[in-house]
Amino acid sequence: MIDAKTKVLGLLAHPIGHSLSPLLQNTLATVCGENVAYLPFEVKNPEELGAAICGAHALGIAGFNVTVPYKEAVIPHLCGLSEEARLIGAVNTLVRTEEGYVGHNTDIAGMATMLARRNLRMEGAHILLLGAGGAARSAAVLAATGGAAELVILNRNTARAEALAKAVRDINPFLTVRTAALEHWRELPGNDYLCIQCTSVGMWPNTEETIVEDPRFFEKLSAAADIVYTPEETKFLRLARAAGKPVAGGLAMLISQGAHAFSLWTGKRCTAEQEEELLTLAKGALPA
Repeated sequence: MIDAKTKVLGLLAHPIGHSLSPLLQNTLATVCGENVAYLPFEVKNPEELGAAICGAHALGIAGFNVTVPYKEAVIPHLCGLSEEARLIGAVNTLVRTEEGYVGHNTDIAGMATMLARRNLRMEGAHILLLGAGGAARSAAVLAATGGAAELVILNRNTARAEALAKAVRDINPFLTVRTAALEHWRELPGNDYLCIQCTSVGMWPNTEETIVEDPRFFEKLSAAADIVYTPEETKFLRLARAAGKPVAGGLAMLISQGAHAFSLWTGKRCTAEQEEELLTLAKGALPA
């Protein structure tokens, strides 16, 4: 029941209608016994983002999730950043303080959980990233700080891949980092790459698209993960599974991101059983 003590949280995005966050966060609040109301707030005009943040703080809104297109644009309007947010250069969670909102990034924690659920280890692994955007940056930071043996970044735009590689080398100069154009995957040595697909290719409604389709690509992998969560299993993951590789889907990452954000807002940590409940709920809410 909403009353004067209800903690108001929300989502900042544009567009906003597709998001599962209100369903998941309000369910989590109920499960954890927290007096929370989580609402969607659509900021259609980027020029009004600063005013929206200022007004939300004045109204006492306790925090937000932030997604496209504002994960970087919101940073100038914040009073501070967590270490993870600073390394990634983007935020997905805001926590209110008296001085303003502090930006956090729970992508790394979410990605680590996604891999751990399938017993996939970053430590000592040869990591292959497909893409060089925001999600790839989170995965690259995880590789740089999580003990990976090697990081290879494949992207159609090699300049973006090299820019990401430079950022990773600044974080961990001891990590071997290589880049190449996506179409040069055939030149990759070895066959033990933990591959993380970090683009939106294959996302609903374009579910029959995949960034790589050649079966020989999947022979180079030890396992495959995909950040896309609609559908639950993308064509990329289906091809990897057909090649006999373990796979990890993006829905577990979404759930873990949200659970870590909820902990930042409330101090309540989500149990593994509660995350499983949320995962089941989310599966039922995905587009058919």
